[in-house]
Amino acid sequence: MKKLSATALMLVMFAMIGCSTSLDTYRDKEPHLKLEEFFNGELVAYGMVQDYSGEVIQRFRVDLVGSWEGNEGVLDETFYYADGREQKRIWYITKTAPDQYEGRASDVEGVAKGKVAGNVLNWSYVLNIELDGEPFSVKLDDWLYLVDEDNMINRTHMYKYGMNVGEITLYIGKK
Repeated sequence: MKKLSATALMLVMFAMIGCSTSLDTYRDKEPHLKLEEFFNGELVAYGMVQDYSGEVIQRFRVDLVGSWEGNEGVLDETFYYADGREQKRIWYITKTAPDQYEGRASDVEGVAKGKVAGNVLNWSYVLNIELDGEPFSVKLDDWLYLVDEDNMINRTHMYKYGMNVGEITLYIGKK
């Protein structure tokens, strides 16, 4: 019986992996996302962080200002957390191909890499955060969905050692 259960579990896992969403699914979706257009000017975002169990552990607002010169962009973010903390992050973004971007920020390990298809950007990077006063790095799998020209939804899965440790959900809108 144990062998059958393990086999059944493996089949379910492979089926789930096979059903996972690929970026190509969005290739023909409109409006087409161009980071240099959406993240240009003043924006505001509202979001929450959930732990691995789904419990909301943080709420926040972000004021964003984006500017672009050719293929180079700067996204200046100021976070205002519900617990009163403030945090600053400045992204330096480069469009490296018609559908590809790279980003750097002081709390990002190495280079963030992203690819656009249709109305979606999938962005991957390692973010260094503080947890209980100690440095902690998490891998982020960021999915940004352009709803219309002025609004975006961002869903992020956070991983540590390959295990899901939480999610971030964020609404971003132009001011």
